Amino acid sequence: MNQKLKITDIIALGFMLFAFFLGAGNIIFPPLAGQMAGDHVLLTMSGFLITAVGLPLLCIIAIAVAGGGWEKLTSDLPKKSATFMAVLFFIIIGPAFAAPRTGLVAYEMGVKPFIANPEQLQLTLFSIVFFLVAMFFAWYQGKLLDVIGKVLTPVLFLGLIVLSVMVFLYPQGEILPAQAHYLTRPMTTGFLDGYNTMDTFGALMFGALVIEALRSKGITEKKVVTKYVIGAAFIAAAGLAFVYISLFYLGATSNEVAAGADNGGTVLTLYVQALFGTEGQFVLSTIVLIACLTTAIGLISSCAEYFSTLTSLTYKQWVVITGAACALVANVGLNQLITLSVPVLFALYPVAIAIVLLTFIRGRLPNRKAAYRNVVIVSLVFALIDAAKVVGMDVSIFSFLPLFDYGMAWIPPTLAMIIAMFFIPKKIEVIEEKVSTNLNEIKAESL
Repeated sequence: MNQKLKITDIIALGFMLFAFFLGAGNIIFPPLAGQMAGDHVLLTMSGFLITAVGLPLLCIIAIAVAGGGWEKLTSDLPKKSATFMAVLFFIIIGPAFAAPRTGLVAYEMGVKPFIANPEQLQLTLFSIVFFLVAMFFAWYQGKLLDVIGKVLTPVLFLGLIVLSVMVFLYPQGEILPAQAHYLTRPMTTGFLDGYNTMDTFGALMFGALVIEALRSKGITEKKVVTKYVIGAAFIAAAGLAFVYISLFYLGATSNEVAAGADNGGTVLTLYVQALFGTEGQFVLSTIVLIACLTTAIGLISSCAEYFSTLTSLTYKQWVVITGAACALVANVGLNQLITLSVPVLFALYPVAIAIVLLTFIRGRLPNRKAAYRNVVIVSLVFALIDAAKVVGMDVSIFSFLPLFDYGMAWIPPTLAMIIAMFFIPKKIEVIEEKVSTNLNEIKAESL
């Protein structure tokens, strides 16, 4: 069997992955962060790129190295615990936060500016239509590579290139001094801002879709699959970095046209209007609608694929359930949804990062099961402290922890536990097996 792809198919695979990632959060967060960062934009952007580009790239590579999706990544964790975490991740990127956010941003930036007196009814109707279209494309799972990689994404990328070139050629203002935390700790603030894209969660799930797309092309050998998945990951990462750098610069030079904006969507809208006039809003609307739609398709498809493996319901039935739930949640409103998502991201992002890091050192760990369990528990416990702080709970008792003030108290203990796991002897597993064998023998003799 032919185990090679044409160059156009490889590029399409990378574009498909790029399109899955590039959605609501990727568009609305960098402009505001860039505006707030001001003359510290480079440091802020560097921190943002670590969590918004570097971590998703590592996740996809980890999936390729592990030879599969979430099940392979967590094979050394107790099955029930791994499944529970996966369900949480899929709910976050599916009907709870990320997927509904795509519909909300598409409405706020792609439709609402053209409505004279927008009301809740328009949002409701748009949500229904938007997620019906997303469900339609997700329905034909095996066609995702052709539909998204070869049709939708090139249009999206062309629009982004036009916008990016214009931003650098005709900046709409001077870069001003940094504000708030961007002044005192720009890099760590950018690092935490990158959480909002939710792309690390998405990467853990999108990897399975990339593998499925390869299989639909007849690529089944593990080494070949790994090579193409990693290649697609780098194409997607390069595209994301290009977009983020452009949007950060856009934000940093937006003070004359978007001063006082309370979200990145407003910054981007006002900037585009200043660059292109009223007609520019149609260009922006097209970019946003396609970006959000492709991400919604990927999220619905990945959720349906996973939940169909846990239940008796089929993939297509889960497409309908997930899409309907997304349309319902989207009516909550963009600001409320973002506010609700922040503590959840602070609590679970470190766990996802820990699992990815363990994947790359798995072969060198003397006691894999002990390592995975201990590291995941430690990352979760300390991440919950950061999450509690975000929601306003008094956790000052933990202020002695390194990086506590930066919202990253989980990093030192997690890294320390990973290092400690290299010194946990493998004999523990042997002793456990011997004890279990002896107990079985005693039971057999007693009978």
